[in-house]
Amino acid sequence: MPSIPSSLARAAALTPGGFRHSVCKWCYPDIPLAEFAAVVKGFGIESVELLDPAEWAVVQKLGLTCAMANGTTSIGKGMNRLEHHAAYVPSMIERINQCAEAGLPNVILFSGNRDGMPDEQGLENCATGLKQIVGEAEKRGVTVCMELMNSKVNHQDYMCDRTPWGVELVKRVGSERFKLLYDIYHMQVMEGDVIRTIQQSHPYIGHYHTAGYPGRNEIDDTQELNYPAIMRAIKATGFTGFVAQEFLPKRTPPLDSLKEAVEICSE
Repeated sequence: MPSIPSSLARAAALTPGGFRHSVCKWCYPDIPLAEFAAVVKGFGIESVELLDPAEWAVVQKLGLTCAMANGTTSIGKGMNRLEHHAAYVPSMIERINQCAEAGLPNVILFSGNRDGMPDEQGLENCATGLKQIVGEAEKRGVTVCMELMNSKVNHQDYMCDRTPWGVELVKRVGSERFKLLYDIYHMQVMEGDVIRTIQQSHPYIGHYHTAGYPGRNEIDDTQELNYPAIMRAIKATGFTGFVAQEFLPKRTPPLDSLKEAVEICSE
């Protein structure tokens, strides 16, 4: 198994309270999960995420965790419609309990698409559903995270597509066990102003995703986001959770790009 790069060891030693590295498996569909987890562990990665319950034990056997478990809502049909709550509230409570029993820290869910619904109504409906879920999350020590995603390029009509909307939802729910998943790529598409947004909104953020912009590919100097500066901004907030690589590698072998991304995010 590859050893941890010396640059990562130095970064860990010099950054007390720094965040932890994770990676989204869906970006590497051709590599079996066990093989993937064994290799990325050698890069200093502690988590393989966006996995279903049947997959958790595969990474845990290798000493890794799943920092963001898959929830039960879908991107297009989420918590913003009251008619979905009858199914999603009990299924999310069940998933929270599964995460707690497996020792996993976070579970994802989605707002759903607007489909003509005003944003204020979506806020109200999401808060109504989430308030039925967060009590169990508080008891079990699992954080529920709604992902901020762009509605301009990748997920047309998605409602939770701006940080202020997401922050307002977190405030209305009013629980330390409900936070935002701030996807740097998606919010660069929608808003830009990434570092200032992180500085201002970090109390409402529980998890981060990366990718290069434009293209959602490598986070190197082929794209416009300055990831070393962004990572320093995240660390400066006192964040000690996970930052997950979620880019689609164009180069081969793809894991070389992943190793480089972890090193970039450890500068």
